[in-house]
Amino acid sequence: MNINILKSSITNRQLLITITGSKSESNRLLLLKALYTQISIENLSNSDDSVLMQNALASDDDVIDIHHAGTAMRFLTAYFSIQEGREVTLTGSSRMKERPIGILVDALKQLGADIQYLENEGFPPLKIKGKKLIKSEVALKANVSSQYISALLLIASKLQNGLALTLEGKITSVPYIKMTLSLLNRIGIETEFNKNTVVVKPKLTELQPKKLVVESDWSSASYFYSIVALSEIGTEITLSSYKKDSLQGDAVLPKIYEQFGVSTLFETNTITLQKSSIINRQLTINLDLSNAPDIAQTIAVTAFGLGLECYLTGLHTLKIKETDRLVALKIELEKLGAEVAITNESLHLSKSNFIKSDVSVDTYNDHRMAMAFAPLGLKTNLQIKNAEVVSKSYPKFWEDLSAIGFKIK
Repeated sequence: MNINILKSSITNRQLLITITGSKSESNRLLLLKALYTQISIENLSNSDDSVLMQNALASDDDVIDIHHAGTAMRFLTAYFSIQEGREVTLTGSSRMKERPIGILVDALKQLGADIQYLENEGFPPLKIKGKKLIKSEVALKANVSSQYISALLLIASKLQNGLALTLEGKITSVPYIKMTLSLLNRIGIETEFNKNTVVVKPKLTELQPKKLVVESDWSSASYFYSIVALSEIGTEITLSSYKKDSLQGDAVLPKIYEQFGVSTLFETNTITLQKSSIINRQLTINLDLSNAPDIAQTIAVTAFGLGLECYLTGLHTLKIKETDRLVALKIELEKLGAEVAITNESLHLSKSNFIKSDVSVDTYNDHRMAMAFAPLGLKTNLQIKNAEVVSKSYPKFWEDLSAIGFKIK
């Protein structure tokens, strides 16, 4: 499905947009609930990824297909490796078979796991024979996806001797590691995080019953920050349910978007975004997004829409996402008239004064490409190809944009 966005403006400023639970929190809690049935969860994400995660954990099939869900692939690789007596083939889409998983598999094998590659070395699909893992010490490169690290931490309390994980080098996406540890702490599992060592104590007995409420997804909020930034002074949008003491790395959005003239008012369970100031066109946006790489696409598109120069670093993990997001950003922004330079870990957007009209934006089976470019509908007519891909994380995205005034066909 392709959609066309005709140049729009925000017409409904009184609407409360309700965004479902964080995909990152939901997937972690779903795995923990599978390990500890005493946990109950409220406000789960309704994203495709979380539905796939739920279905995989509930399935008795010998073959588990998680399609495009990268988080599920990493977390389930660890989960099935400790399911004693069960043999599973874990596979996914053609793109998933191109996304590396060797670092996680090597770490699990160091702990004693029985995992084989069925096609290409270092990539899914995997044959996993679940067994009891006795070893408790492992080292892992720290400058790769934090999901590898979280996958190990999530199963660690079920290992006979717990886990002492040494992270080698500069740690990527620290907030996501802290999110995992915080969720473990909330259900009664002891952890330590000192310098480059993470320790999770074993918890082989039953937990006390615990209900956990998932905070709404900050990554999904980023698109409304972009919309407000590209709107007129005084534009407001209210979102729920959010809190100041968030576990999510993307909760840096309020601070970042101050540079784009957007203020954030925290109230009980909601945030109100307001376009409160005019942008200085001489401003250059300089950001290290190593702790929040998922909002890089949104920020780059916002800067382009405002005609600002933008330099983003810390983006090395974007090359192993649903697509190579750095290459995809460069191609699609340049279609619209931008001048973009990329390296393996950075993006430089030059200042520009012109946005081409009636451009078709390819989404590369990447939900964030579709949603990051959509706010440009406030500046020009454009088409978003394969727009249904947003269901991976935000199924109601187009419906919510229509509700605030976007002209979508």
